Amino acid sequence: MAKRSLIDAAKAPSIAYNKKNWDAVKAAVVPGFVYDEVSTQRKVRGINDFLATWRGWAAALPDSKATFHKALVSGNTVILEVTWRGTHTGPLGTPGGAIAPTGNKIEIRACQVIEIAAGKAKAMRHYFDMRTLLQQLGVTS
Repeated sequence: MAKRSLIDAAKAPSIAYNKKNWDAVKAAVVPGFVYDEVSTQRKVRGINDFLATWRGWAAALPDSKATFHKALVSGNTVILEVTWRGTHTGPLGTPGGAIAPTGNKIEIRACQVIEIAAGKAKAMRHYFDMRTLLQQLGVTS
């Protein structure tokens, strides 16, 4: 695939998330998609578990959106620099239990490493600073 096509395929799941278009998220990944959310230590396989994970974020931060800053391509792997912004208005599920809505805004820089196969995302490792997120929510110092 051409470099631009790889980048577009890598961005597609997050662009669909921005619109909360779950059918488009599903269409952007292969059926056996693997999502590794390194910061929360959540690793899921398959579209249903992946959608449940991202729907959880959307329920906690309904206005959350990704902004892309830079993309690097190596073979069939794309690295995206992203900033996530949103407002915490719903319960946020975490490994330690749900965090009640704080009304606080978040702005978190992140990195996604996405493997592409057949024009779709095959796997994504998503890195972000959980401590900064929790600080912005006001639940830790």
